[in-house]
Amino acid sequence: MTSVAPSTDRPPVSAGPMVPHRYRVVDTRVELAEPRTITLALEPVDEPLAPFRAGQFNMVWSFGVGEVPISVSGDPTVAGPLIHTVRGVGAVTSSLCDARVGDVVGLRGPYGTDWDVSSATGHDVVIIGGGIGLAPLRPVVDEVLARRDDFGRVALLVGARSPAELLFAEELERWRGRFDLDVWVTVDRAGSGWHGDVGVVTMLVPRVLGDPERTIGFVCGPEVMMRFVANGLLERGLEPGNVRVSIERNMKCAIAQCGHCQFGAAFVCREGPVFTYEQVAPLLRTREL
Repeated sequence: MTSVAPSTDRPPVSAGPMVPHRYRVVDTRVELAEPRTITLALEPVDEPLAPFRAGQFNMVWSFGVGEVPISVSGDPTVAGPLIHTVRGVGAVTSSLCDARVGDVVGLRGPYGTDWDVSSATGHDVVIIGGGIGLAPLRPVVDEVLARRDDFGRVALLVGARSPAELLFAEELERWRGRFDLDVWVTVDRAGSGWHGDVGVVTMLVPRVLGDPERTIGFVCGPEVMMRFVANGLLERGLEPGNVRVSIERNMKCAIAQCGHCQFGAAFVCREGPVFTYEQVAPLLRTREL
């Protein structure tokens, strides 16, 4: 990494809400070359964090650089390293993308609301991700597949700018090989080697919706994408309370004290990041909020 991690020989500091737990990088995986996207597998040096729920996030610290909120992108149904998928877009995330096996980072969390997958039991499920938004949704896919008999029809719709920017490409192929999961992928632009759909992800929605009254939607991606997708689901009969979105905001403390992530009357770190569309639709229509 570009920063120096503290020695793991020091005794752990008494935990407080702003004190990170040290975690060691045990594996790294390059997901995308451009924009640079890396998945880190982390194991605890100090006392481990509490178990996470699908949709929650941790504050991930690059020592000497800073910390950023990153959704957990691993499987919540199995034990093992904590998994975070990081896109290098600033100083902290770029430093985390430089991490090597053996480096030490800090974690605080887990924070925020979750996707509440269990409440979708007995319903059809449609999971819609755009770009890096697939990372916070991967735990939803994992949890639903681990309890596949508890749900009706399950569909995963994925959008990306180009085939080269499809996140978790190998997993998408593995999921496509299942007979109990419908997977549809579209890109904004593609060359002659692409044989899939081209266009916005909203165009895939009519292919997978059965009974809208018994369907729960999970949506994550750029805000403009989520707004169009959510409105598309509503137009086809889903109730606003049955459409869930994950909102990204600038989080500094993650304990609703600093005010950086205020979103209307809510703090995204506490009342979010997962909201129903019924909760946030008026706010998402306000530019720059």
